[in-house]
Amino acid sequence: MKAFPTPLDLKKIKVYPLAQRRNLSTLEELLTSSSDVAVPCPDAMIARIRECVAKVTAARKLGASVMLIYGAHLVKNGLLEVVNALVAGGWVTHLATNGAGTIHDWELAFHGRTAESVRDNVATGTFGTWDETGRNLHLALLAGALRGEGYGRSLGRFIVEDGTTLPTTDELKRLLSAEPTHPLTPARAELLQAMIAHELPTGRIEVKHQHPASSILAQAFRHNVPLTVHPGIGYDIISNHPMFNGAAIGRAATTDFALFGRAVDGLDGGVVLSVGSAIMAPQVFEKSLSCVNNLRLQAGRQIVSGHTIYVVDIQDGGNWDWNQGEPPKDNPAYYLRFCKSFARMGGTMNYVECDNVVFLQNLLRQISETI
Repeated sequence: MKAFPTPLDLKKIKVYPLAQRRNLSTLEELLTSSSDVAVPCPDAMIARIRECVAKVTAARKLGASVMLIYGAHLVKNGLLEVVNALVAGGWVTHLATNGAGTIHDWELAFHGRTAESVRDNVATGTFGTWDETGRNLHLALLAGALRGEGYGRSLGRFIVEDGTTLPTTDELKRLLSAEPTHPLTPARAELLQAMIAHELPTGRIEVKHQHPASSILAQAFRHNVPLTVHPGIGYDIISNHPMFNGAAIGRAATTDFALFGRAVDGLDGGVVLSVGSAIMAPQVFEKSLSCVNNLRLQAGRQIVSGHTIYVVDIQDGGNWDWNQGEPPKDNPAYYLRFCKSFARMGGTMNYVECDNVVFLQNLLRQISETI
């Protein structure tokens, strides 16, 4: 019988300092470009955005959730200050993004630069192999797990506190021996193994962030607003690092999925803004809503209702009017996950074909004018 192949030894990956990377974007350029694009918007789109503002305002008066679920391009398009203003104003009660959304956010907070040439760097085996990014994101998650924190809160705290503090390996060994069935046992074991394998120091690890004020992760942490992260194993560049730890990532994401569900449970009369997230947002939302409805029905409660969903993307929605409902299976629009899944989630789904910079800048402007 043919021998079964052995996995690659990813711990042998050679990593490089971020200072050597040719970055495609700087924080200064991103923030300037996003503010420049703010105003131009057709009257019909302004009307849609005002309608959205009315829904958000009504939701906040009810105390219902307003969820902003976004993809990494929102960060790369420079909308950090816009999102932070919505959070600071109390207009958004829950944020959610994918792994890439946090990586760009962290790199911009750390040294004001992000993004690389995928084509060029894959060819040289250097795509994603940047030591500080992989090392510090894993540090944040491994340390945060000891507090029972998820991905978003662990990384937000790491930015705000400019690093973390690790226990001694002797203390971790003692806890593992004394409390083998403790809920934190897996997290303690993962950190112990990482500290030994990667020679991580005990005590305070200082990681200075140059631009924390612009970070969505940091500002969400400061305002105590949940920011949940929904990554995939092998999806993100932190996989390309010797410290890559799927267990730590999965543990943090598991906590965040449950926290996402808490926001979904508050959506009666609430609003979901899915901005530039074609896969993660619909996939995570549909599973979470099912979990919430399952638990509600067991408790004798009604399922989530009365919510409004705005799906914002630059595609044409398959050239289908989603106000008519779901297209037939022989229509290519049927296979647009970011529309189809949300159209099945109860409430009212609105598809808005719009650049995310234009939509969110004008959303914030309209909200500011209503105060």
